[in-house]
Amino acid sequence: MKDLEFTQKRKLSRAEAADQLEALAAALRRGGQAELGLGPGKLTVRIPDELHTEIEVELDDGEIELEIEMSWHAGRPEH
Repeated sequence: MKDLEFTQKRKLSRAEAADQLEALAAALRRGGQAELGLGPGKLTVRIPDELHTEIEVELDDGEIELEIEMSWHAGRPEH
């Protein structure tokens, strides 16, 4: 069972999508505790210095899907 899962699906303008990605990029640059605006609320997460990333692009029946995934351990960094 997952400790927490949040999914948000909505239609955005190109400018709104850029704003959302810029806010995420700023949180990644700062590191430490980052507040991410998600719909009506905010989620605060600890972002470590290193994380795992995956970028996936799919073309299916004329629709392009771009997924950017980032993951890291929620606890203290492992040595």
